[in-house]
Amino acid sequence: SCIEDNFTTSSSDTLVFSTDTLSFDTVFTGETTATHRFLVYNRHKKQLRISDISIDGVGDGAHFYMNVDGRSGERFSDIEVRGNDSLYVFVTARVDETSVDTPFDVYGNLNFVTNGVLQTVTLRAAGQNAVTVSDWTISENTALTADRPYRVMDSLVVDEGATLRIPAGTTVYFHDKAKIRVKGTLLMEGTQGNPVRLRADRLDKVAGSIPFQLMSGQWDGVHYDKDSYGNEMAYVEMQGSSSGVVVDSCGVLDKRKLHIFNSVLHNSSSSVLTAAHSWIDAEGSEFSDASEGVVNLTGGKYAFNNCTFANYYLFSAITSPLLTLNYVLPKDKSYDNPLMDAEFNNCVVYGNASDISEGDLKGSAVYLRNCLLRSKGNDDDNFINCVWGGDPKFYTVRKDYIFDYRLKNESDAIGKGDMTLCPDAARFDMLGNDRFASGSLDLGAYVWIEQKEEEKQ
Repeated sequence: SCIEDNFTTSSSDTLVFSTDTLSFDTVFTGETTATHRFLVYNRHKKQLRISDISIDGVGDGAHFYMNVDGRSGERFSDIEVRGNDSLYVFVTARVDETSVDTPFDVYGNLNFVTNGVLQTVTLRAAGQNAVTVSDWTISENTALTADRPYRVMDSLVVDEGATLRIPAGTTVYFHDKAKIRVKGTLLMEGTQGNPVRLRADRLDKVAGSIPFQLMSGQWDGVHYDKDSYGNEMAYVEMQGSSSGVVVDSCGVLDKRKLHIFNSVLHNSSSSVLTAAHSWIDAEGSEFSDASEGVVNLTGGKYAFNNCTFANYYLFSAITSPLLTLNYVLPKDKSYDNPLMDAEFNNCVVYGNASDISEGDLKGSAVYLRNCLLRSKGNDDDNFINCVWGGDPKFYTVRKDYIFDYRLKNESDAIGKGDMTLCPDAARFDMLGNDRFASGSLDLGAYVWIEQKEEEKQ
């Protein structure tokens, strides 16, 4: 009985919108965005009749689709809104492929005509062209190009005897469960400021402002087969996988399988690096955030110099130490492969889990020299000049989804390294900072850069 059934025809009585611009997350061209919605309000006592709702101003290759109060269509007439009531408008977008390599925006206008007055909500969508591949096997020496990203829908296989080069600045997106399998050789050749990026192909938001980029387990990972050698990961940013980098056992320790240099292996639903009975070297790299501990090694020969091992994994309880070391001590000897031979020099091992699986390395060929550990303990023949019970004071703020493993001014890792243990190749960190510039060496993957007081505010 309180509803005013009469219509107002005054040109001063118009609509109010919950937004003036409806923006969609970037999508790959040829695909449809998630559905976004907004509310159209009648703030007046009397009813309003919207004489026309339509979309125009759409540029080449842009398509917007709407649903008004539960009805889909391209145009609507005489839509009534009761006084002090509202209606929902739902919109999706699709962007056609173009010749543009970088992300690009397309626009449209969603027009409402009420009482002879035109009101407009701007529609904005963004498209990304990509080279999309399925079941792609590289059977001869091949180099990708960095012009536009690649999108792997299921598998990219580097066959035996073939070498695949991925140049600096290349981004490779992976669909659900997609992976790289390396039987031959894979050379990822990023540079400082122009890395190779490996990530999932969801470019939209999980909810609100939280991007899918934060989520682990979105694609499989990179798998190096038994007979694959000479692989390089230089300036690589890899994130969001389920299995991370997996290096199969080869039992051959005089041929290096993998070199990881100034790279970030981040956010896996298992481990970011799993390797067995292989030779791996790593310098200046970050291994961070994984459900089962960040690095899992069995036997083999390893050298990690100025690396950061950190775990503040977000999506479940962490089930293993940051460093899981298997086949290390004489008691582990059960088959022909030699026990682990490993060194960790000038590293940071810190996070929401125990440091390493083997608390007592006596009798092993595993050495931690000048490493910062969260655990409290004492040096011995295997732990040498370590910082016990230290805190690296990362910039990471887990509750705010900030995972930044650089060092704050108060860090216990500053100046605690041994310069003689840092290879010349690792002199500059992945951000281009000189480890030797201050005359003392910081622990971990990142050179400490002093934060000024004004920067803290």
